[in-house]
Amino acid sequence: METVYDWITVAIFGGLVVLFLHRSVQPGEPQDTILHYLPPAVGCAVANWFGNEGQGLVSFLIVLAVLVYVALVLKPFGLNIKFPKR
Repeated sequence: METVYDWITVAIFGGLVVLFLHRSVQPGEPQDTILHYLPPAVGCAVANWFGNEGQGLVSFLIVLAVLVYVALVLKPFGLNIKFPKR
């Protein structure tokens, strides 16, 4: 835990773990599977690697993509983002 990329990506990954554990103990059938958490987890690892290699912009874009994925697919906090129809 030496760089800002380490802290940011570990914080996002920790949030993913908490979200997964919270949803796994809820009553009823889960709406997502562990495979839904694989893309953002891998994205955090890749973003951290790029950040530590000096590619800050690439790392930022990957972190942004991870956050968009989490908002649109995993929908934490009951987020229900809908796009307008054309």
